[in-house]
Parts: sequence; structure tokens; C-alpha cells
Amino acid sequence: MPLARIQELSILTSDGIELSGEGRGEGPPIVLLHGLTATRRYVVMGSRVLERSGLRVISYDARGHGRSAPAPDPSAYGYERLTSDLLAILDALDVERVILAGASMGAHTIVRFVLRHPERVSALGLITPAYDPAADPAGPEAFAGWDALARGLREGGVERFLAAYDFSPVPDAWRATVETVVRQRLSAQEHPEAVADALEVVPRSPPFESIEELSGIEAPTLVIASRDEADPGHPLAVGERYAQAIPGARLLVEDPGQSPIAWQGGQLSKALLELATRAS
Repeated sequence: MPLARIQELSILTSDGIELSGEGRGEGPPIVLLHGLTATRRYVVMGSRVLERSGLRVISYDARGHGRSAPAPDPSAYGYERLTSDLLAILDALDVERVILAGASMGAHTIVRFVLRHPERVSALGLITPAYDPAADPAGPEAFAGWDALARGLREGGVERFLAAYDFSPVPDAWRATVETVVRQRLSAQEHPEAVADALEVVPRSPPFESIEELSGIEAPTLVIASRDEADPGHPLAVGERYAQAIPGARLLVEDPGQSPIAWQGGQLSKALLELATRAS
């Protein structure tokens, strides 16, 4: 089957930021949202399973990330803005109802969005969520690691960022893979100063207030979590709490010792395709 034609997207947000994105394929729409310091490539990792299976796949770089423009205000990277950007994308493309799938920051953006605009969402794919309101830290020391990453990126680019990155919780078996992916993600950023701003703002921005709020989500939901031995930054327990709180949600986790599903674009896409079938 030939590759679907790529539609390049350039969409203005409510505060005048130009977001860069792309659309592939035709059919029911699914929008992909990436994580902090990533780009639109790092959701299904280049897999073409979704559009080849009859979905219209829309992906975009979050404000300040990838090819998207930075916010004029360095504090304008919180979840209120990220949610508003998602709404701008849907409105600009005349998408009334959509499947949403997002990783980490993208997953948190989706939760905030569906709590405020449930009528616009037909299904949710929440990939490696990490925000737990019950464990939300307080005080300046709680964000010291994020601030160190931001400072490293500003002062010395990718190499200083990597020097500030705490790889110690990552098992030796996965460390080379994680370091390679982090390097690739940072190297793809056209506005590293803006990513540094986001590193300071996003972790301090709660996407929602309590886990009990998730009980109000009615759309079919798939939570894709990873085991802590491979991805301790996105605790399995948090994914489990999301799946328990959202009525009817399904939890998907890799088998022990296997590579996380979130790292495997083809397997992740197949899981999202199954979710799309539930939503149809």
C-alpha cells in the first residue's frame, strides 16, 4: 500500500503562536500528543500502521517544541495553554469528535482536555502518564532536577542537558537506549531555549486537581503503562491508578523483561487501532 500523502499543518493558537504539524491518511481522526522535550515523531515512533488502517492521523509539535514557535511569554507553557492549543488544532481542522492519544505531558493534556470538553472526545489513549495529584510535590527542591535540566540546556545545549540528566534509576540494560533517545529528541528541537522554559513550567503546572476527577471520564480509554525497571520516570503505579479511576478503562503493560510498549511504535499503534475500533 502506498504511503499516505502528508498534509503539512500550520495553525495559530489563541495567543498567536504558530504550531507546526502534519496530517496523514483519511478516515476517523486521531490526534497524537508528545511528551516534554520530545517532538511529534515521538508518539508512535514513525509507525504508519494507523493511517494504513484507515485513520486520519494528526500530529503536532507542542508550543516551543520541534518546529513550533516559542511562546512570547516564557511562563506560557502550562497545561491551561497546552489544552487551549489542542482545542485550536481541532477547531482549525473542523474536527468535532476525535480519538486522542498522548504520551506523558501529552497524556496529561488529554486528561485536562476531556474533563473540560468531553463532547469533543470519542476515545483516549493515555501513554505513560506520570502526574499523580496525591503525590504532587511542594517546595523549590521538588523541582530542582527539572531546573537543572533547563539550566543545562540553556548553558550547554544537548551535552549539558545529558550531563544534568539523572540516569541512575535506569537499569544498565536500558541506559544506552534511553540516552540515545534523549539525545535524538533534544537534537530535533529548533528552539532549545523555549524547551528550557517548558522544563521549568510544565512540571509545576497541575493538569487536574484530584484522581477522583477521572471518574467523570466516559469515553473508552486505554492506559499504556511501563514497568518501573525500564521507565522509572513514568511509574507503573500511576498508570494503574488512572486505569482504576476511569470507568471501564483498560490497562496495557509489557510483559516482565520486555521493552515497553510505549517504545515500540508498531505495537503501540496496534493497541491504539484496537481502541479506535471500540470508539467506532
